[in-house]
Amino acid sequence: MIRGEQLVVKYRNHTVIDRVNVQFEEGLVHSILGPNGCGKSTLLKVLSRQLQSESGVVYLNGKDIGQWAAKPFSRHLAMLAQAQERPTDISVYDLVSYGRFPHKGWMQRLDEQDKEVIQWALHITGMSALATSSVQELSGGERQRARIAMAVAQQPRVLLLDEPTTYLDICHQLEIMELVVLLNRDKQMTVVMVLHDLNHASAYSDRITVMNRGSVYASGMPGEVINAQMLRDVFRVEATVELEEEQGRPLIRSMKLL
Repeated sequence: MIRGEQLVVKYRNHTVIDRVNVQFEEGLVHSILGPNGCGKSTLLKVLSRQLQSESGVVYLNGKDIGQWAAKPFSRHLAMLAQAQERPTDISVYDLVSYGRFPHKGWMQRLDEQDKEVIQWALHITGMSALATSSVQELSGGERQRARIAMAVAQQPRVLLLDEPTTYLDICHQLEIMELVVLLNRDKQMTVVMVLHDLNHASAYSDRITVMNRGSVYASGMPGEVINAQMLRDVFRVEATVELEEEQGRPLIRSMKLL
């Protein structure tokens, strides 16, 4: 389990996260929703130790993350930030191999176990056939799957994903969402991801946290959180929300500005 208590983050005297309490249960897929600038990505950075909160504490498995040594922490939790950097001119295999660094000593080379994990990460993300390809040659969806393969090669118990479907077409978005569910169901990874597509969050998440203006507006199962009132309060849109027949999850049919 990973949880944050009374988290506060400020940028230049502007409060981005204001006394936030969050809890992400082990073994589930969690999504964080909210409008731009509400603190979603900042929260992930705090949970992953990429950013120090001004106050409050984050616990991983009941232990303050500030008390974890770097490599054990990286073996428990992996963070995949938004893909904005220029693709590196290395092979997919070499990129994925970076995920093994938390498991190696100084100057220690990859052994057979590491290579097996790399092959597994390539296989589960559907990237085996592209292992020798340059990352620069990949499509957007392939590049994102390669980055996820690098993260899962760490074999973390918790995987944080910041907008993993951004800039992808609908087909590749669905590929990534299906991959997230596969990692969760088959490898029991706890997944916490920031999403913009509310219907994707509803369809693929076990729990949803909605943020607004640096605070948690609501948290719970999709059917408890995604409703017309939340969309009015948080996103300032009028929407028609229906329950889909198969699983009873909320589905947003139409939206218009208030």
